[in-house]
Amino acid sequence: MDTTTAVPVVAFLADAATADLPPASPKPTSTTGQQETTRTLWQSPDGLAEIGVWECDPGHFTATRDGYDEFCQVLTGSATIRTEGGEAVELRPGSTLAMPAGWRGTWQVHETLRKVYVLRTHKAGA
Repeated sequence: MDTTTAVPVVAFLADAATADLPPASPKPTSTTGQQETTRTLWQSPDGLAEIGVWECDPGHFTATRDGYDEFCQVLTGSATIRTEGGEAVELRPGSTLAMPAGWRGTWQVHETLRKVYVLRTHKAGA
């Protein structure tokens, strides 16, 4: 009987602020023609958790967190996010943000923004 257990591979970026990202593409919810890019660093085997790096150029877009929570740390750039209903938060390098499932609002990116993000998807019916 083989009792060997596979050791998970470590996902690692030496510097997420300068890591290469794929070519940018149009942001679907942009109202100003922004481009965005994402590099997924790790995804759980069940697909319910994901960690990566996201970058978006200046402009305005709408956002919703339907069925998942997002936690992020801003690495570079700046933005103002406004929760539906009015609450505004200013983001800059070092800012940490949690947007729970159900959050809705807008982002105004002032300077190209790069963040590390963690997504936690909720199971259907849970």
